[in-house]
Amino acid sequence: MKPSARILAIALLFIGLVLINYLASSLPWRADVTAAKVYTLSDGTTSLLTKIEEPITLDFYFSASATGLPISYKNYAARVEEMLRQYQRAARGRLVLNVINPEPDTPAEEAATRAGIQPRVIPGTGEQVYFGLSATQADLQETIGGFSPDREPFLEYDLSQLVYSVQMFEKRRLGLISSLPLQAPPFNPMMAQMGQQPPADQFIIGEWSRTFDLETIEPTATALPANLDLLVVVHPQGLSPELEYAIDQFLLGGSPVLLVLDPSSEHFKRQAGPQQMMMGGGAPNVTSDLPRLLGAYGIDYRPTDVIGDLLLGAQVNTGMGGIARFPHWLSLTAESFNDTLMPTAQLNSMVLVEAGRIAPAEGSSLTFSPLIQTSAQAGSVPPMLLQFSQPQDIARQIEPDGPHTVAAMITGTFPTAFPEGPAFAEASAGTAPVGQGEIENFRTEGEGTLIVVADSDWLMDTYSVRRINFGGFQAADPLNDNLAFGTNAVEYLAGSQDLISIRSKGSAVHPFTVVREMEAAAQQRYQQQLEALEARLANVQSELSSLQTQVGDNGLLVASPEIAEAIAAYQAQEAEMRRERRDIRRALREDIDALETRLLLLNLFAAPAAIGLFGWWFQRSRRR
Repeated sequence: MKPSARILAIALLFIGLVLINYLASSLPWRADVTAAKVYTLSDGTTSLLTKIEEPITLDFYFSASATGLPISYKNYAARVEEMLRQYQRAARGRLVLNVINPEPDTPAEEAATRAGIQPRVIPGTGEQVYFGLSATQADLQETIGGFSPDREPFLEYDLSQLVYSVQMFEKRRLGLISSLPLQAPPFNPMMAQMGQQPPADQFIIGEWSRTFDLETIEPTATALPANLDLLVVVHPQGLSPELEYAIDQFLLGGSPVLLVLDPSSEHFKRQAGPQQMMMGGGAPNVTSDLPRLLGAYGIDYRPTDVIGDLLLGAQVNTGMGGIARFPHWLSLTAESFNDTLMPTAQLNSMVLVEAGRIAPAEGSSLTFSPLIQTSAQAGSVPPMLLQFSQPQDIARQIEPDGPHTVAAMITGTFPTAFPEGPAFAEASAGTAPVGQGEIENFRTEGEGTLIVVADSDWLMDTYSVRRINFGGFQAADPLNDNLAFGTNAVEYLAGSQDLISIRSKGSAVHPFTVVREMEAAAQQRYQQQLEALEARLANVQSELSSLQTQVGDNGLLVASPEIAEAIAAYQAQEAEMRRERRDIRRALREDIDALETRLLLLNLFAAPAAIGLFGWWFQRSRRR
């Protein structure tokens, strides 16, 4: 082959490779072979995007030109951008994506600041980095102030939530039915003249009021207000049959409900006092239940059953400096929470006081997804035992049969708890009760979402926050994630059914399990040797320090030459032991370094070797 022909062939080969890469990146389909399908949009997201009525502009801000940016942020930024391009393709023209590099002192940086993107400072260089997203539809704008690689499993949910929220023109309406005093009672202005401060709502009310129009509903009401987006029922006491029917039809109509029950309300027990509890006074306020609704929905909840946990019992100050472990007060850890559902995905701690348990009834066809669970060392405690027994006596009564579910999300097709219709709705005198055929919009079943929590005390400030008077204003210092769970649950439920269907996905970055196993094996192999050497080294350093105290301020020895020789000998031993420690630590890495070298060589030479083999086979075939 002539040299000019060879040059032309190489040039054509290069152009062909460029075109193949360009065409591959431009194709509208992808093959997702990951186990968790992290590169595939959920059906809920696809449905959400098809419902966009007016175009939405997405401005993705990322400081790609920043120096010293961690490689993890660069990789995650590429992941976010690729996901946004998937959204753009799935929306079919309803989404417009702009990728913006907000360099310092430019209009792009000013736009990022106006949009509410929070800059981060790179350690070392001090340079500010923008990494966020703004969504705009008409005059509405919503923002993700900053992306974090820690939230990668929830990236799709966060993006879909942003697209959904920017289309909300009005505050959503939250209906609240509560026998627990979450809201402060009316304040008499005359009391202010006497120097008294008005009582404050529980902090959870303030959190809900930030994003919802709160509508209070009395337990004796006979109907729900119109146009509610979400209903929260807390420690229900004395609900009228008409209101129970309204709750049932609200749920079956596709609107979500958060139901907070309690087998033993610590708040009302304290209000009643020990003597009243012994005499039975105040007992009706302590326990809450909705047996007709829960029985119809196939949810097993026992209002006389309190859960105690021998492993997760909280440490409680009993006064006078005493600390005792209360097994019936649950101090939950990160392992207690479902990390695949948004309400509990990133919670680390909660405190539940005398909580109950829930479970799917036998034969239930609904989907029961636990949100919060106890450890395996949990079992039942009779509520009456809690009043008159010491914590250690309660612990001895617990027979572990856990784990038990304390909070769960139930989804699916709910049957009505009133199959005969609202029979309590009597017609005019002399006529029969209203039949279901005569009831307007009566539902016998319907798709719904229900979250049930078998404790109510976690909503009270006593167990969730520490109040702080900051410049004349009340502030809260969270003691745990109780408030976060309360806000997460209502935000999650108030989203569309498409959002509720989205689950967290795995990360695109996976740990190198082979390396981890090699590290563990090497650590086990050399651990005893390393521990013995560390102990010898500590003894030598102690002896050396003791001898060196006999050196004067001028650096001259005030002791005998024998002590100077001993110091020199100990210093030599210390240097030798430090060298041995380096050798052991180097041995820990030998197999891993060898594997890294093999993988590096494989990556470097695999492709050239494959091309060489193909060329040899092709040349040989031509000769034949």
